Amino acid sequence: MTIRTFFSYVSALCLGTALFASCTKLDETLYDRVTSGNFFQTRDDVYRSFLRTFEHGYWTVQGAQFIMQELPADQLMTPNREGDWYDGGQYIRAHGHTWTSQDSWCNDGWNNLYQGVTLATNSLQDIQGIDPAKFNLSVAQQQQLIAELRTMRAWYYIRLFDLYRNLEIITAVKGQTTGTTQSTPQQTFAFIETELKESLPLLAAKGDAGTEQFQGRWTKAGAMTLLARLYLNAKVYIGQDRYADCATICQDIIDGKYGAYSVATRWDAPYDWNNDQSAETIFAFPGTFGRSHWQYDGGMYFWMMPFNAAQGYMSFTDFGNANPRYALQPGRNVDSLEYSFALGKPFIKFQKYADDVRLKKYRNLGNSQREGMFLYGYLTYNNNRDTVRSTRDYTLYIRDQVGWFKKTKPGQVLADKESNMNHADQNSGIYVTKYPVYPSSDVHKIESDYAEIRLAEVYYTLAECRFRLGNKTQAAQLLNTVRKRYYPAGSPSLYPTDGSTLTEQELLDEWGREFVAEGRRRTDLIRFDKFNTGTWWDKQPDADDHTKIFPIGFNVLNVSPQLKQNPGY
Repeated sequence: MTIRTFFSYVSALCLGTALFASCTKLDETLYDRVTSGNFFQTRDDVYRSFLRTFEHGYWTVQGAQFIMQELPADQLMTPNREGDWYDGGQYIRAHGHTWTSQDSWCNDGWNNLYQGVTLATNSLQDIQGIDPAKFNLSVAQQQQLIAELRTMRAWYYIRLFDLYRNLEIITAVKGQTTGTTQSTPQQTFAFIETELKESLPLLAAKGDAGTEQFQGRWTKAGAMTLLARLYLNAKVYIGQDRYADCATICQDIIDGKYGAYSVATRWDAPYDWNNDQSAETIFAFPGTFGRSHWQYDGGMYFWMMPFNAAQGYMSFTDFGNANPRYALQPGRNVDSLEYSFALGKPFIKFQKYADDVRLKKYRNLGNSQREGMFLYGYLTYNNNRDTVRSTRDYTLYIRDQVGWFKKTKPGQVLADKESNMNHADQNSGIYVTKYPVYPSSDVHKIESDYAEIRLAEVYYTLAECRFRLGNKTQAAQLLNTVRKRYYPAGSPSLYPTDGSTLTEQELLDEWGREFVAEGRRRTDLIRFDKFNTGTWWDKQPDADDHTKIFPIGFNVLNVSPQLKQNPGY
């Protein structure tokens, strides 16, 4: 069976935790309850347990974790739109780095990721305890499942480590009634590193027998890309430079040591409905309209477009209306003048290379095809006559600006010059449409898998390592390997092969172009030492750098008295 089939089983199966108030006959034989000792009856039961944490992991790409990575950074925003999305000021606090331990996403980020750790560890312990022969499994297959669960747990821990730094290391959940004390960053770093290194020999490589339908499963390349992520940020995490080690891993992946991968030649192939067949995909969560499709949830991309756009402009009616929860921060003031600061201004950073094919306005072309990556300007309804309107009865003209434009037409001077997180309307901010939203009549609607790891990341990571190690020429050439799909052949937008135009700011900008709205911008800003020191729209430098990590949530501390709050909170 494929992982898609197993995901359907998992989606239909409730694997909650049974809580019993009391038990007086501890040696009683139970015939009417599912316990850890009798749940596994078949080989499929083993795989259902194995995959439970994968389904949860897919869910964690959106919601609190997405908010924490994108809204405190310099590309996305959730402003107060005439009273909509104010939500007690939580998104304004995220933008201004003034959050507190009582903001819901500080609690949820910790709880959601630790739930994944717990699910992975529970299944890991169960599968370690079985006799594989009883379930028609070989010892090698059992060990592979164990290695994948350790890798999955490492993926959760890398994200927790990045967000909170001072963590509990959990390696057992059965019979545990209390939490553990927090590990030092050095101990957590070493734990993640060991988990990935020890799992590597037991994981499959792309192309191995049985991996033809392996989407959503951890392979050697996936695990090594996670280790590269850890090493790339090691100087932030533990004060040690691991760029050389990171570069070695990336070069091995590119050279095919862990299977044959290649960069897609079409810009949208990594996100399209058939991206499970893309040679660029290293690890992705399987998505389908009828089952899981978490990147299309309101916690991520479906609420990254104007009201009425999904139904009116894209002819997708199955989910109801979209919502302008996330948009790009502006590059221009209300008078259309570009802001002078170097950070942010994401759409202008794309416009720097005017022949970029992604700059086209998003449009469905029929037959499961689209063009463009952004929503801006006027959006016409499918009858091509009327224009999409706001919920406040004005025609939308979406612009790379923030203010109360309302019925102001493009080119008209706006008397109200205020532009900040507390003063936006529904015209404010361009939208990213990375994953296609095909019409409801399209057979491949909402079918894209979520590409958590793409080979493009490996090229960009290696390019940064080469840059930091003093080789700008190789860095530029590596970036161009990916960038050439965005421009016509021979385009002047490609970097000169000698690397002469590649500066640290340009490298950071290029990370932003390639991975806009993919839930990593905060991490990149911190690594470039811009997160607390930089200036972008409606955001001045911080007084100190304690916000490089988030506070452990107030509710988390209430139930975990052994935890100590992070410094500065």
